[in-house]
Amino acid sequence: MSHPRLVSGQFFGGLLCCALVVGFASPGAAQAQAVPVTAALPDFTGIVQKNAPAVVHVESKYTGRRPKSAGGAPMQGPDADQAEMLRRFFGMPMMPSPEEQAHTSLGSGFIISSDGYILTNNHVVDHADTVTVRLQDRRTLTAKVVGTDPTYDIALLKVDAGGNLPSVTIGDSRLLKAGQWVLAIGSPFGFDYTVTQGIVSAVGRNLGSQDQPDTSFIQTDVPINRGNSGGPLFNLQGQVVGINSQIYSDTGGYQGVAFSIPIDVAMNVVDQLKTKGYVTRGELGVMIKPVDDDVVKALKLDSAKGAIVVSVSPNSAAQKAGLQSGDILLAFNGHSIEQGADLPPLVAMTKPGTTVPMQILRDGREKTVEVTVGTMPRDGNASASMSAPAPSTGTDALGLSVQGLDQATRSQLGLQPGEGVGIANVSGPVASQAGLQPGDVILMVNQKKVGSVDAFRAATAGVKPGDTVLLLVRRGDSSNFIALTVPTEKND
Repeated sequence: MSHPRLVSGQFFGGLLCCALVVGFASPGAAQAQAVPVTAALPDFTGIVQKNAPAVVHVESKYTGRRPKSAGGAPMQGPDADQAEMLRRFFGMPMMPSPEEQAHTSLGSGFIISSDGYILTNNHVVDHADTVTVRLQDRRTLTAKVVGTDPTYDIALLKVDAGGNLPSVTIGDSRLLKAGQWVLAIGSPFGFDYTVTQGIVSAVGRNLGSQDQPDTSFIQTDVPINRGNSGGPLFNLQGQVVGINSQIYSDTGGYQGVAFSIPIDVAMNVVDQLKTKGYVTRGELGVMIKPVDDDVVKALKLDSAKGAIVVSVSPNSAAQKAGLQSGDILLAFNGHSIEQGADLPPLVAMTKPGTTVPMQILRDGREKTVEVTVGTMPRDGNASASMSAPAPSTGTDALGLSVQGLDQATRSQLGLQPGEGVGIANVSGPVASQAGLQPGDVILMVNQKKVGSVDAFRAATAGVKPGDTVLLLVRRGDSSNFIALTVPTEKND
């Protein structure tokens, strides 16, 4: 028996052929369909005309397999098996391995400020060698990945278009209510500027511990398909209230349930990526479970509201606040905890170091405790953060630019102070074909350590066509030497 699954993937590049069935209705049937309209439906044309120019088509290119969480599942089935067999036993060069194959991922995004900042989903640009965006006026621009946050599935891009770009108006997703009309603009299956509409089905929807436990999604019945990922969700005032992110499906296509990341969450991420290059989240330090019927009966509770504490982590915010196993958590910072899944998003969105009240039930009596929220460990899959104020430079021959690293990034990567520079953008074929990507850290150039933008500039100043440059590159916990050979100019 198959079960529905959450899909946060990309456009596969296929067309679904649908048959058109034509029939004839009897006069009686025609009369039965003539139902008087008692209330006018909303007209979305004004919203579309105003906001469509700020919606972009996002295209990212990458080489090799992408992690499953990135939305690009590796090729499977007979074709994949045959390709691998031909490679292993016949060594056919025209059958590249998945690690050698070039791929394209398509999605959507939207401009949030006239100077070129763009929001999309992390899974749209994850592991991309290059990212380009196409505007409604058909301009295609190379986008720099400013920063990403895999936990919230958000990526912040930047394009240089000389300013004065059209941008959306940011709304307040906290004001959304079930039943309100909403509108999506995006590129499902690569069809740019497709408009779909529906209503908010639910707010504060948590998808469980395996699917972004720290996000309370907006659930809608707006038709969302592959390629819509990263596009905006608008309210009737023409304000963006969410980023379309996932669908619930057992076929890979839309089946009436879609999920959007609240824009309040996204803009909090934007602010942090701009100011410090990475995202911090609050942490309580408890393991919880729902209050089920057995707990209600055993403790003689009035309802199954809240979450019961299973364990408290040593030296955590919860332990310091005096929380204990068996406590039932009823409210956090004024927000009611109806079920266990309500708590993680509330804590994660709280700035670390903030002291908030928690309402708990202990030994049949309600009490309030003060909790100073801790800091959740940073996501190991996130791109290395760049120091925002650091100046950028680039070596045209290598096709990349770098930025300085802040000390927090160096500490996370186990680097010494003044060690390494981060790749901010990959703009040329030399670096792209070598597999370099934003977030990689360059430790050495031709066996000379580089720890600043100026040092990188000096080490690459003399690079010219035909030269080979040896880089020591750090990605995650591993380092590797990568040689970049600058192609010589061809004479026609």
